[in-house]
Amino acid sequence: MRIVVLIKQVPLVWAMKFDQASRTLKREGVPSEISSFDVRALAKAVALAKAQGGEVVALTMGPPQARKALEECLAIGADRAVHLCDAAFAGSDTLATARALAAAIRRERFDLVLCGRHSVDAETGQVGPEVAELLDLPQVTAARTLEIDAQRRVARLERETDLGHDVVECSLPLLVSAAEDLAPEPEATKEEREAAKTRPIETLTAADLRLDVEHLGAQGSPTWVEGFETIASKRLGKVVAADSLEGAVEELVGALLERGLFGEWRDEDSVRHEVDTSPVARTGAKDVWVYVEWLGETLRPISLELLSKARQLADRMGASVAALVAGAGGARFVAQLAHAGADVVLLAEAPALEPYDTDLHCALVTDAIRARSPGIVLFPSTTVGRDLAPRVAARLDLGLTGDCLDLELDGEGRLRQLKPAFGGSIVSPILSRTTPEMATVRAGILAIGAADATRQAEVESLAGPAEDLRRVRLLERFATAASATELDEAEVVVGVGMGLGGSENVDRVEPLARVLGASICATRDVTDQHWMERQYQVGFTGRSIAPRLYVAIGIRGAVYHMTGVRRAGTIVAINRDPKAPIFKVADYGIVGDYAEVVPLLTRKLEEAKGKTG
Repeated sequence: MRIVVLIKQVPLVWAMKFDQASRTLKREGVPSEISSFDVRALAKAVALAKAQGGEVVALTMGPPQARKALEECLAIGADRAVHLCDAAFAGSDTLATARALAAAIRRERFDLVLCGRHSVDAETGQVGPEVAELLDLPQVTAARTLEIDAQRRVARLERETDLGHDVVECSLPLLVSAAEDLAPEPEATKEEREAAKTRPIETLTAADLRLDVEHLGAQGSPTWVEGFETIASKRLGKVVAADSLEGAVEELVGALLERGLFGEWRDEDSVRHEVDTSPVARTGAKDVWVYVEWLGETLRPISLELLSKARQLADRMGASVAALVAGAGGARFVAQLAHAGADVVLLAEAPALEPYDTDLHCALVTDAIRARSPGIVLFPSTTVGRDLAPRVAARLDLGLTGDCLDLELDGEGRLRQLKPAFGGSIVSPILSRTTPEMATVRAGILAIGAADATRQAEVESLAGPAEDLRRVRLLERFATAASATELDEAEVVVGVGMGLGGSENVDRVEPLARVLGASICATRDVTDQHWMERQYQVGFTGRSIAPRLYVAIGIRGAVYHMTGVRRAGTIVAINRDPKAPIFKVADYGIVGDYAEVVPLLTRKLEEAKGKTG
């Protein structure tokens, strides 16, 4: 069995520096490492090869210094390493990158392709599905387990969903992207690293891959980066100081009551800005589409967020908004979608479309786009959206920007897609050269506009695929964290970090959550330790939320986590370390042991709630 592992060398986030004058990132002298998800994919590949026999090939594309990443792969256990290195590759976006990687993979008689779910610099998660499409492979994204039956040439996997996980089965060859739990991150010894430096690494150029340079690098990329913008924090950064801990807690409760706790919230979203409603001229296709998702009997809030944004964009261009609904029973949402901003509902209710399947939904969406030629297509950055949108983009040879924070139109009517990078410390405005312009948008980032009960929508039926295209077979579905979806629309959220000390202490914050009527979330470190389910994770590898109040307990405040709460109305931090970064990005903070602060805060809030009740 031959396993090809796609890896990427990324700069360390903490070492990145932003040049305000040139509005560029300074990379000189910045140390790099292999993206952590790719390391987990490599570790799983090495384990499979040892257990079943076979060869692991590490593959990367990048400048000469990327060779060091391949040396690390060899030290960890890869049998061979291949480096795509050519000036023609410089400036590649995800699709141009996928073209080169797919060409290199075709040279190998592979059985399995593994990659990380996304890299920690660009955070797109697009290259894997785009490579799968270009190679006509089935894909399983965000896999947390992977077993191979070599005799049957079948893989059995567990893939993460927004509610829990699915158990699926698929014949080889197959592309799999690794979630956090697929394998632990390995650590090579000094001796293994030294030995790896002496091993050969194959270098391939664009000519070796027989690729047309017009489809590579910056000139072959359908998207381009307009520049970089820093995110300025507008938080108060006030550490509440008083003669006693009780006095500090009382002052904090008073401040929260003034902002509307237990009444009408009066705080403004710290990052909300005025919506531009001025008309803008746009050449060519204008209509804006939204791919709609729902859970049970309820539309997901991100679908309503996207429809509100689509309505704003379409109104400025004089265009219409279409909601694409795929799955049995979707007709029950037509009125709500119209009220939320849709002029047209593209309805595909074929029973085969439920539950979601990559191949079926990709065929449906691409056929609809080809037939109707919209100007903009928006997907949610959910498990489904991240799985589907890159596949659609690769099939239609379109640009795609993933995990956007916002969308706006420039003076020429082009879609500026504001994408976070490096844990959210900067934002890159990205534009597309292809139409429709496509983007996925993080949940909990955009505001939901007021519903218009007078608006009606025309319904157009879409036929599902004429044949069963499923290549990944769903065996079982587990909803282990159904309440996690409440985070999408919770007004108050309590977050827990490693400062709690252990899983047994998570219960100690529940009385505080009850008095606040709050949902509970966690940092990535907490879910890595299995103190809480992965679906409760908030941050750039988890959910984005937009509560009115976020109370962070025992959380240091790394950018990876704070990206997920940047649209919170008010942030309160409780941490015993006065130098914890979170105090600079919170509105209010109390320095103290959570074991003392939380019970006292709970009691004071109960008293205040009783007086307001």
